[in-house]
Amino acid sequence: MTKFTRILAAVLVAAMGLVCFAACTTDAPATTTPATTAPAATTTPTAKPVLKMGTNAYFPPYEFYEGEKIVGIDAEIAAAIAEKLGMELEIVDMSFDSILSAVNADTVDFGMAGMTITEKRLLEVDFSNSYAKGVQAIIVKEGSAITAAGDLSADGATYKVGVQLGTTGDIYASDEFGKDRVTQYQTGNEAVAALIKGDVDCVIIDNEPAKSYVKANEGIKTLDTSYADEDYAICVKKGNKELLDKINAAIYELTKDGTIEGIVNKYIGE
Repeated sequence: MTKFTRILAAVLVAAMGLVCFAACTTDAPATTTPATTAPAATTTPTAKPVLKMGTNAYFPPYEFYEGEKIVGIDAEIAAAIAEKLGMELEIVDMSFDSILSAVNADTVDFGMAGMTITEKRLLEVDFSNSYAKGVQAIIVKEGSAITAAGDLSADGATYKVGVQLGTTGDIYASDEFGKDRVTQYQTGNEAVAALIKGDVDCVIIDNEPAKSYVKANEGIKTLDTSYADEDYAICVKKGNKELLDKINAAIYELTKDGTIEGIVNKYIGE
C-alpha cells in the first residue's frame, strides 16, 4: 500500500466514524424535563362573623333552656336578624341586671330578653324599634286576698311583692311600693318559688313567663287584670348607630314578611 493509499484509507475511516456518530446521535430519543405545575389553590370558606346576644335564659317563652340549648321567641328572632345581617348568632346567658353593662363593655353586641324601653335604660343604651308587646302580670296563690292590681296600692296595703332583679316589674314595683315591700330575685324561677313558699304575697313579671310558671306549678294563678302594658325592644351600646340601623332594618323586613309573627305564634299562639 502506498503512502497515498494509507492516507486515503484513514480519511475514509474517520468519515465513516463521523457518519455513525451523527446517526447514533440523531436516533437517540430526546429527553425533556416536564414542567412543574403548581397545585390548584384551595380556598377555605370564610366563617361568618359572630353576633353576640346577651340574655337571661329563665324567661319562658322568650328565652329558656331546652337541654343545653337556649331557645324561645327572642332566640329565634335574634337568629333571623343575624341571618339578615349575614352573621352567626351566639347567645350568652347572664343575669338580667348585667345585660346593659355587658352591652356597653362590648362583651356582647346587643341585649334581648323581653326588655322594655324605660327612661332610665335610655340613659345607658340605645333601643331598637319594638318587635313584640308585653304585659306585666301579677301571680298570686289560689285564694289570695289580692284580686286586682289596685289591691297592691290600696291605703294601708302591706303586701310583699317578688320581682326579677332589673326587670320592668322590678322598676315599676320598686318605684310604686318602695324597697321595703319589694324583694328582688335573680330569676323568675326564684321569685315564684318564694311565692309558693310564702316569702312574698305576689310576683310581678311579664305575662307569658307568668303563664309558663302557673302551668308548671299547682296552687298559683295570674290575676285577670294586668299591672302594666309595654313594648319589647333590643338594646345596643350607646351611640352604635350602625348596628342599630341594621337591626331596625332587619326587624322591619321580618315584620313585613310575617317571620316575627310566625315565631311569636309558635310559642304563644294566635
